[in-house]
Amino acid sequence: MYKNYIKRILDFLAAFFGLLLLSPLFILVLIFLALANNGKPFFVQLRPGKAGRIFKIIKFKTMNDKKDADGELLPGELRITKMGGIVRKTSFDEIPQLINVLKGEMSLIGPRPLLPEYLELYSNEQFRRHELRPGITGWAQVNGRNTVEWPKRFALDVWYVEHVSFLLDCKILGLTVLKVFKAEGISSTTHATMQPFTGNNELP
Repeated sequence: MYKNYIKRILDFLAAFFGLLLLSPLFILVLIFLALANNGKPFFVQLRPGKAGRIFKIIKFKTMNDKKDADGELLPGELRITKMGGIVRKTSFDEIPQLINVLKGEMSLIGPRPLLPEYLELYSNEQFRRHELRPGITGWAQVNGRNTVEWPKRFALDVWYVEHVSFLLDCKILGLTVLKVFKAEGISSTTHATMQPFTGNNELP
């Protein structure tokens, strides 16, 4: 009952009132990032959702679009703007995803939506992370976020799919708040974002 019906109702209500309460902060961050990114405050990218269906995820833009001499984007750690670093550290860059939650494309809690090109690299077990709507935060995020290696991260996602409940979601929300205040697990040890998944099809 919770997994199939109540979770979606709570997601909608939380996203609706969350956007209302956070609207002053939303507008303030939007203005600062628009100034820092040449009038482009949002980052929009295709991501796979429930059952692998593709949708457009919305985040605040924390990196600029600087390229090298060959026209290729510079590494992420070289493109994070000063304002973007602050926004990312506080996880404010995730706020626009409440719009995705309202639209039914995401949940507050669930496996994080990754890149479409990863779909063909998953094992059957790893693909089970798409049995639920992807989340703004999730079990893997409160257990290391970007510092967790891919096999462990997918194992945590599948564990959540098998054990989703109201009490577990409450626990994840509480742990997420603590992680945000401590700014833990935002980056991997060597990259500003998680290293690309290359198809390690084994769960630990």
